Amino acid sequence: MNKTELIAEVSKKTGMSKKDAEKAVNATVDAITEALRAGDKVQLVGFGSFETKQREARMGRNPKTKEPIEIPASTVPVFKAGKALKDEVSK
Repeated sequence: MNKTELIAEVSKKTGMSKKDAEKAVNATVDAITEALRAGDKVQLVGFGSFETKQREARMGRNPKTKEPIEIPASTVPVFKAGKALKDEVSK
């Protein structure tokens, strides 16, 4: 399912127009993104949680030239599924 299909599904299930559903989906994604950027954790009970993790700098290898390269430290977003979501998907 892509974003357009998600918007159509939200519109169908809520009775909202597609424009309003698109605004709602975009606002949700924006709010989660802003919270993660601020270093906060976003928990949606029964669905899962979004948070950020730090990756240490490390040495890698250029696959083409086999030269070692340094991969800088970075902050990455992580999603952990909640128990209710895991149970529902495994049915």
